[in-house]
Amino acid sequence: MTRLTDLPDLIPVFPLPGALLLPRARLPLHIFEPRYLAMLEDALKTQTRLIGMIQPYDTPGGERLHQIGCAGRITQFSETEDGRYMITLSGISRFRMVDEVDGFAPYRRCNVVWDGFERDRDSRTESDSGFDRRSFMGLLERFFASQELTVDWPTLRDAEDELLINSLSMLLDLGCEDKQALLEAPSLQTRRETLVTLIEYALRGGEGDVMQ
Repeated sequence: MTRLTDLPDLIPVFPLPGALLLPRARLPLHIFEPRYLAMLEDALKTQTRLIGMIQPYDTPGGERLHQIGCAGRITQFSETEDGRYMITLSGISRFRMVDEVDGFAPYRRCNVVWDGFERDRDSRTESDSGFDRRSFMGLLERFFASQELTVDWPTLRDAEDELLINSLSMLLDLGCEDKQALLEAPSLQTRRETLVTLIEYALRGGEGDVMQ
């Protein structure tokens, strides 16, 4: 369990559209832009090795950031021959952005607070007592068939509630606002209900983000 006192007030943020990180989940990233290489090098020098993943608003330029993101600890990294990095972030906790800090760093940094996300920092996985897995898997079968995607069904069927719901939330090709809605869901049950709404909307042939 990560203690609140271990978390810094100022963190680097990576505003990558569509990239969702959730607590206790893992997000692989390919780092190659010079400013984010600098961010990675600086983060590795800190005790916490944290990077905050945050969604930019879907507006021209993408400068404006959503208030809520999720911080991950760098738990794996490897360097390629041409100086790029493959890293893995392990989700630690969501945060709420207070303000953005100006400075000389080439990447963006924000003052953040961690209050209200205590459950994120618990090492125990979250369960979903109202989860009708049979109905959910049937919905997934129809969705993946409509997308003509091949799926490892035994792995999906055996996955724990949190791993299944959070992995799908992170991996499915959804819009930025939809990803943000999944991130901000206050519980695993709410996230699952949001995910079902998004999948059903896609099956009906909907276009664009569901969550406005």
